[in-house]
Amino acid sequence: MSTLVVEAPGLLTTVQDLGRVGYGALGVSPSGAADPVALRLGNLLVENPVSAAALEMTLLGGSFLFPEGAVIAVTGANFGASLDGRALEMWTPQEVKPGAKLVFGATKNYARCYLAVAGGIRVPPFLGSAATHLMSGLGGFQGRALRRGDVLQIGRPKKRTLPRGVSQAVLLHLKPRKKLRVTDGPQSERFSEEAKRAFFQTVFRVSEASDRLGIRLDGAKFSIAGAGEMITEGVTLGAIQITPSGQPIILGVEQQTTGGYPKIANVIGVDLHRLGQLRPRDEIRFERTSLAVARSLWIEQGRLLSNPTQLFV
Repeated sequence: MSTLVVEAPGLLTTVQDLGRVGYGALGVSPSGAADPVALRLGNLLVENPVSAAALEMTLLGGSFLFPEGAVIAVTGANFGASLDGRALEMWTPQEVKPGAKLVFGATKNYARCYLAVAGGIRVPPFLGSAATHLMSGLGGFQGRALRRGDVLQIGRPKKRTLPRGVSQAVLLHLKPRKKLRVTDGPQSERFSEEAKRAFFQTVFRVSEASDRLGIRLDGAKFSIAGAGEMITEGVTLGAIQITPSGQPIILGVEQQTTGGYPKIANVIGVDLHRLGQLRPRDEIRFERTSLAVARSLWIEQGRLLSNPTQLFV
């Protein structure tokens, strides 16, 4: 088995896959890639199962050595990756020679960059997943972000990697956007019509205090005095809670599994991967849509991501 050596970890680099679904009733959130579409495409490019573990880097990437070589793909945000000093093309498989050094810099556009390796990152699974859950210290590589000197096991390619790239039309269709589509939240009726109008008219700014648990938004404050008290209940990825301070928080992949704050809206499925690419100080707005439209868009995206003839060129 080959290895990947962490020479510098970057700001926050973790092992992630598509998460551990189905354990919410036990208090375990899915975790996984904040941008699962980018991770999925990276795995497809190197002929991995879509759920194989990869590296997720946030805002500032690291540098990595490949003593035995590898086949890789870099997806998500552009971190200005270079391989042995030469610019590395994204969204396409790349061969890494034994002893080569892969270096990432600061982001040039969005929040998170993914490094997929043919054969996957090999770490012991927790509840059937390799995803790192930072808050609990479980999963991934020793339940934590990577550090200088860490040595990770990686698999070997099972078959020849096809020389292909992701279609520019697909990248344009899936790119992050600053207007996120939402459906009404389960407590939306508890907010006044004036509050709901303000919610959809406000330009929010992503707070510096945001993380994988949730994206805190600065902007208009919303009174929840009229929303009434509520019993704590299960919450979902993308739910937009309004805290007692009036600040909205969009729940992220390491969200708590229950919450007692009223939820005014919920980001629809096809835009969830876009949450993972929001950076501090990014400005966003919300656009209301229906459950029927959200479902139709979700089905359309699923078909796109499972159709190689549309995805690759």
